[in-house]
Amino acid sequence: MSSRRPTVAIIGAGFGGLGMAIMLKRAGFTDFTVFEQAGDIGGVWRENTYPGAACDVPSPLYSFSFAPNRAWPRRYSTQPDILDYLRRTAKDEAVLDRVRLNTEVTGAEFDSGTGRWRVETGDGETFEADVLIPAVGQLSRRAMPDIPGADTFAGEIFHSAEWNHEVDLAGKRVAVIGTGASAIQFVPQIQPKVARLTVFQRSAPYVIPKADRAYTRWHHRIFRALPLSQLVGRLGTWSAGELLTMALTSVQPLGRIVELLFRLQLRRQVPDARLRARLIPDYRVGCKRVLFSNDWFPALAQPNVEVVTDRITGITPAGVRTEAGEHEADVIVFGTGFKATEFLAPMHIRGAGGRELSQEWAGGAHAYLGISVPDFPNMFLIYGPNTNLGGNSIIYMMEHQCRYVLQILREIAVGRVSCVDVRRDVAERFDAEVQQRLSHSVWSSCRSWYREENGRISTNWPGLVWEYHRRTARADLSAYRERAATVA
Repeated sequence: MSSRRPTVAIIGAGFGGLGMAIMLKRAGFTDFTVFEQAGDIGGVWRENTYPGAACDVPSPLYSFSFAPNRAWPRRYSTQPDILDYLRRTAKDEAVLDRVRLNTEVTGAEFDSGTGRWRVETGDGETFEADVLIPAVGQLSRRAMPDIPGADTFAGEIFHSAEWNHEVDLAGKRVAVIGTGASAIQFVPQIQPKVARLTVFQRSAPYVIPKADRAYTRWHHRIFRALPLSQLVGRLGTWSAGELLTMALTSVQPLGRIVELLFRLQLRRQVPDARLRARLIPDYRVGCKRVLFSNDWFPALAQPNVEVVTDRITGITPAGVRTEAGEHEADVIVFGTGFKATEFLAPMHIRGAGGRELSQEWAGGAHAYLGISVPDFPNMFLIYGPNTNLGGNSIIYMMEHQCRYVLQILREIAVGRVSCVDVRRDVAERFDAEVQQRLSHSVWSSCRSWYREENGRISTNWPGLVWEYHRRTARADLSAYRERAATVA
């Protein structure tokens, strides 16, 4: 085979897509395009601008290892600072000119005759590439509950991922539906402003203290003078994340430490015993996402806040109706999260022989190492199925996925292979192993956004991040098959 540099189409300009673009450029691959449907880069950190939006992973770890930020303003950075970091890094790495903004990819089809992908956009354009890399993530499509009467509400109504900043909440009666990761951040921010805040809770989250603090000028001086100090902090956070992962998977008795932290904080911050009772989860710690906050419980304990646990039956022009009665509201905010298991939707991806990815994933999304899917040659996913984490940084995982893909692209570039997809027997063995291990994790013991409707856990990785690092360190081409194609 002759050597050649493959053309690459990347879908999405968040951490995953930009990370892949940067690594490609650093490795000498210059023929790539990043397709982004929005008018700016940033992914979820561009879209989620609700009050208090921040990351629940400390900043030294929630960043690229090859682009440390010596100027983080605090240990847990907020949305504007994370977005600024991503923009600045993309600019410094000179990949912004490879991003096509306002270009929505609606579908992609593999041509078995040429061994290339044809990418289709919403404005009718088509592009061809040797390699397709979807990097749209798991938290990009908001989940709106199907509540009868939502279209009849007379006031303002919106999802936290599409926060309407033109709506002034001061002095308003606000209803918040959902108590997940977004709600615990924006509720404490809006609580002092509103006249009345009604929080509708279906299931209480485990919320533990957030070891946050602002970085002083001395911190920044140390980071610049002694870069190793920030690396040590990164390693410490990574190690703590591995311990938390063990509590969710292989050493579940460690979860008692998390539960103890939760109960101590709840008792200290909520003096009302009746309210405390409502805020105790009815599932095993870790089955749903463990959350970090220092002001969630104090906000709920304020006199202008009511926590409602009655089942919602509908929305009326005047507010939210439950089994016990109606709660009037001027504004309704949905803090109901994302459709994490609907990977790559609503795009239509067709692989070899015209096979639809939706057919391949009819029983639940799956991919070898979360990266490769049988019968979808030269398609490599970033943040694909079973690569999400319950206790560490997804940026770390994405970096290893990008490095793995880069290894295969190098094999293509030197002519050892030209068009490959993972062998089905390899993919099936891997998936069986992952699902068997996940069946013993805490995530299997309740309903959550980690799971498909059929109970399959298609989001999370079943082990430590270190294991994923080890298993993706070398791309084993024996796990793949070469597809014959005549490349023009």
